Amino acid sequence: MPVVLISGGTGLIGSHLTSHLIERGFDVIILSRSKNLSSENPKLSYSYWSVKDKIIDAEVIKKSDYIIHLAGTGVMDKKWTSEYKKLIVDSRTKSAQLIINCLKENHHHVKTFVSASAIGWYGEDGKSPERKEGFIETDLPSNDFLGETCVLWEASTEPVTELGVRLVKLRTGIVLTNEGGAFKEYKRPLNFGVAPILGNGKQVVSWIHIDDLCRMYAEAIENGYLHGSYNAVAPKPVTQKDLILTLGQKIRNKFFIPVYVPSFILKIIFGKRSIEILKSATVSDKKIKATGFTFLYPSIESAIDELVANPSK
Repeated sequence: MPVVLISGGTGLIGSHLTSHLIERGFDVIILSRSKNLSSENPKLSYSYWSVKDKIIDAEVIKKSDYIIHLAGTGVMDKKWTSEYKKLIVDSRTKSAQLIINCLKENHHHVKTFVSASAIGWYGEDGKSPERKEGFIETDLPSNDFLGETCVLWEASTEPVTELGVRLVKLRTGIVLTNEGGAFKEYKRPLNFGVAPILGNGKQVVSWIHIDDLCRMYAEAIENGYLHGSYNAVAPKPVTQKDLILTLGQKIRNKFFIPVYVPSFILKIIFGKRSIEILKSATVSDKKIKATGFTFLYPSIESAIDELVANPSK
């Protein structure tokens, strides 16, 4: 069976994607910083690597048909100190360089390299040519921290094309899953009947359901007509207020209280990270849809209905 090698495979997206690929018949090898991980599933295995020490097993590279690069320190996990910002960048770029250098140094049959990226590439609405569908893949990157991070991140994967390997980059929006990220944080106060509207709530959120994102990664490795950058976002972005009110209605019916959290409070709590919480980014799915990709959850209502019905997802 075809083998997919995944960096960052134990993370929020990686764990879902691993299960999805195994269900589709792939064998999966996960690059892990832990030396003692094992699996009872014959279709799943782990291989130790260390980006810091430049350690990677060339044998797993030789076994692989496809590589998916998800590795990277969480952007919102800690305060953006100079040291942490450097870690955010290095964890993405140096890990890509380690994998690609190993490809260069060994005979392999890798057909496709798929890398995560982020819609942080684009910055805020209003800072690009106005168009109805929002940011598209040819728009210039933002000159803020996340924009510059995405430029370095994507550039670190480009050398793989010199080896004749097809490269696909998925600029991912806010991923909706019960197991972590923004969606889990939105749900938490609703357990107490509170729906937090951040700032004025008018900022546009470009999102994607975890199942659709996993399907997009599978599409990227299975279909040779995908290459270059694609926005991994659902067709219908929503305001943060609409998202949280829809979630409140689905979970609590009418029994919740919307509470506005002022911008200055968010700035005190999150510092510079509050820019991302309050930023409005309308991003287009036009390019990925043009490939024939269809969304299981094109609207926020359908996505939330599914996640509420399946709390373990």
